[in-house]
Amino acid sequence: MSFVAFLRVNAAWLTAGFLLTFTSSFGQTFFISIFAGEIRETFGLSHGQWGGLYTIATTGSAVLMVWSGVLTDRYRVRSLGAVVLSGLALAALAMALVPNAWLLVVVIFALRFTGQGMTNHLAVVAMARWFTATRGKALAIARLGFTLGEALLPMAFVALLALYDWRWLWVIAAGAAVLAIPLLSLLLQRERIPSEMSASSDATGMQGRHWTRGEVLRHPLFWFVVPLLIGPPAFGTALFFHQVHLAEVKGWPLLQYVALFPVYSGVSLVFMLISGWAVDRFGTARLMPWILLPMAIGFFLMGRADTLAAAALAFALLGITSGSTGTVPSAFWAEFYGTRHIGSIKALASALMVFGSAIGPGLTGLLIDLGFPFPAQMMAISVYFIAAAGLIAFGVRSISAN
Repeated sequence: MSFVAFLRVNAAWLTAGFLLTFTSSFGQTFFISIFAGEIRETFGLSHGQWGGLYTIATTGSAVLMVWSGVLTDRYRVRSLGAVVLSGLALAALAMALVPNAWLLVVVIFALRFTGQGMTNHLAVVAMARWFTATRGKALAIARLGFTLGEALLPMAFVALLALYDWRWLWVIAAGAAVLAIPLLSLLLQRERIPSEMSASSDATGMQGRHWTRGEVLRHPLFWFVVPLLIGPPAFGTALFFHQVHLAEVKGWPLLQYVALFPVYSGVSLVFMLISGWAVDRFGTARLMPWILLPMAIGFFLMGRADTLAAAALAFALLGITSGSTGTVPSAFWAEFYGTRHIGSIKALASALMVFGSAIGPGLTGLLIDLGFPFPAQMMAISVYFIAAAGLIAFGVRSISAN
């Protein structure tokens, strides 16, 4: 089947995945951080207090994801999606009305849980379950919603911030989440059964069976994958969280540094599609050990960069890993452990990724306060990614040898 034919036949399901990942933007760091200055000023928070609050709320959402993610194994996307999007809309509306810093923790928790957590989780699990031979392409296309949100929403809402009070912009975000509910229902009038294009209703994993989450936790391969799950969200989030600090340390004008972000987004978009094709052609076992290496080189180069041109190259390398990790690990769980319990398994993986995005800014921020500028930390971060790549390579090879 050609790519165009694939899009035409599966348009409704792919668009549903795209819609979910795009709507998840309202709970992502890149969107919430737009309002960091206004939030800190409104509630009298220092940088450290705001970062600590954010870490606590995000960690809480990661813990809840371990249990709530199992719901995707029990309920259809159409039904559960309406509930999750309603929760996201309420969380955005609560942000528009939040009266004090104590309740702000609860609101950030709700945004992270419903947005970054469950809305994104629903999309990824649906693509992994609904598609078998074309799982990589489906995941890549669905993830384009996140990439589009990352590219467009910050610019749009920063422009609106110059015209309207920040709280009214959260009302707009709440309205967008509400509008997504009937659209999702329309797209999934005939919701696809698992792996409709395969001969069976479920795709099995290793040993020709479906693994439960408990069995996955007891399997050594899972623990070899954990550093890969935590690293990119931890240090990728930290890179954007400390953008002002990094530009100051490097002596780069902030506006010129931020202007490099489209390089990251553009390369990420390209490699999201490339990695989706590669997953379908080569499988995830061959790809998993390699996807972290560009990020390792990118952080090393960013730490040593003296010019914005070098920083642009570093962003391009980071974008390779960002795009690849949006597709390859998600397909990995279905390929190795089957799709029958993919919701509960992927919920655990999602919780670890959310936890990574929580600890990354806090850990690097603490080291900055202790006198280690973020660029000075990047050599250690680069070594971490090389070690994580080595662990997953050893783990996959060990399983293949058995």
